[in-house]
Amino acid sequence: MKNTPLKISWGNDGQPEAGVDEAGRGCLAGPVFAAAVILPQKPSPELLQYLNDSKKLSPERRTILRKQIEEESLAWAVAVADNHEIDKINILNASYLAMHRAIEKLKTRPGMLLIDGNRFRPYAGISHQCIIKGDGLYYSIAAASILAKTWRDEFMLEKHIVFPHYNWNKNKGYPTIEHRIAIYEHGISPLHRKSFNTGIQMKIKF
Repeated sequence: MKNTPLKISWGNDGQPEAGVDEAGRGCLAGPVFAAAVILPQKPSPELLQYLNDSKKLSPERRTILRKQIEEESLAWAVAVADNHEIDKINILNASYLAMHRAIEKLKTRPGMLLIDGNRFRPYAGISHQCIIKGDGLYYSIAAASILAKTWRDEFMLEKHIVFPHYNWNKNKGYPTIEHRIAIYEHGISPLHRKSFNTGIQMKIKF
């Protein structure tokens, strides 16, 4: 349960606002995922009861909420920028790219974008507002954070079957000690970000 109530935001001009967030910026492997979500003006109490920053929720609760978000939202979309794009344009620009792709996929065009964080590259024709820790302040951003997180975790679990020695079923590609040691012992996979300090040259941070 959340400690403080989140906000429902809807444009004054009657146009809906989309919450936008990403997952996987700090990982050593895999894509960065982004989601954009437009909630209805009056989401169900069942959805609002637990909707919060994805990092504050259990995996089980995130899975339940993902289904509710996808069923209740006026529009939602998930998109990625893969590890090759991250290496080419850097992780910040890749995060913007994934966010733009998610916004572009929305079936309903929002009048405003609510972005989690303090920076964003403007999306043509739609104004935006950056909100630090917005996933704990606005329901729509919290919903986007849950979709981005659950879709990315699902992707990494699938890839764990192909590359089991990196333990992505546990670390989801994040730079844990065991992940860095596995990279040193087995080398990098096709999903690793070569522009990141993976520890392959024994620069393992304990």
